[in-house]
Amino acid sequence: MSFSTSIIDTMRRRQSIRTFDDNDLSAGDINKLTAYLNDESNLIGPFGAKGRIDLVLVQKNVTDKGIKLGTYGFIKHPKAYLVGSSVNDKYPLIEYAYIFHRMTLFATQLGIGTCWMGGTFTRNSFEKEIQLDEDEFIPCVTPLGFPKEKQRVFDKALRFVVRADNKKPWEKLFYDGTFAAPLQRDNAGSLEIPIEMVRLGPSASNKQPWRLVLSENRETCHFYIEHTPNYSKGLGYQMQLLDMGIAMCQFELACDELGISGNWVIDEPGLERRNENIEYVVSWNQQ
Repeated sequence: MSFSTSIIDTMRRRQSIRTFDDNDLSAGDINKLTAYLNDESNLIGPFGAKGRIDLVLVQKNVTDKGIKLGTYGFIKHPKAYLVGSSVNDKYPLIEYAYIFHRMTLFATQLGIGTCWMGGTFTRNSFEKEIQLDEDEFIPCVTPLGFPKEKQRVFDKALRFVVRADNKKPWEKLFYDGTFAAPLQRDNAGSLEIPIEMVRLGPSASNKQPWRLVLSENRETCHFYIEHTPNYSKGLGYQMQLLDMGIAMCQFELACDELGISGNWVIDEPGLERRNENIEYVVSWNQQ
């Protein structure tokens, strides 16, 4: 798909919105969201699999089926939700998050607020709304609505607690050839902006688990995840894998806008890792 305005600018300004105003989504907005979801190409992930996202409209958090969707008070006055499903495995979860994040960026360009939710919603209520296959579950959802001009004290406090506005510096996330050499931003070549978009991406509790190693010839970027021990253990799936799908989406969309072509491959480079929590995910090869 093509975005209506600069996707890089959209990624820079996007914030998680938890409190929405009283205005309903317009018929035009709903039609645009529905048209996006009806275009199968928008649901194809980086590894070629097709994902699924449902648009669920609500009034006072109650669906057309009469089901009340629960968010533990984290969300106020949503007008709809995007709800997706996936099997509980490494690469399907990453691919799901890639597709889901691309959809949230499309909504952002329409002026609609979003907020990734992986652990602060009642899955049972959402599972009653959409039909799941036996091996599927709902990894995350996002509310939709127009951002209220004045956010709640609760929202501001939550952003402070997770340090949402404090992103880790390049030297903590990105590496030059090996994990022994931090990557300097002014030495990243043509991939500087795509890598910076990874840094700015949203992540669960703002943990920013992505670790990138840029090859010496600047043509390959290896994506790793540094797991936070025991994070999301109680949820029964590795939530931080979703963050890697977000990182891949931010990176590739920035490359597309800049005219940098490449492709994703799963080809472990055999680099020595800094600790046992680091796991290889995927590599991006410039063409």
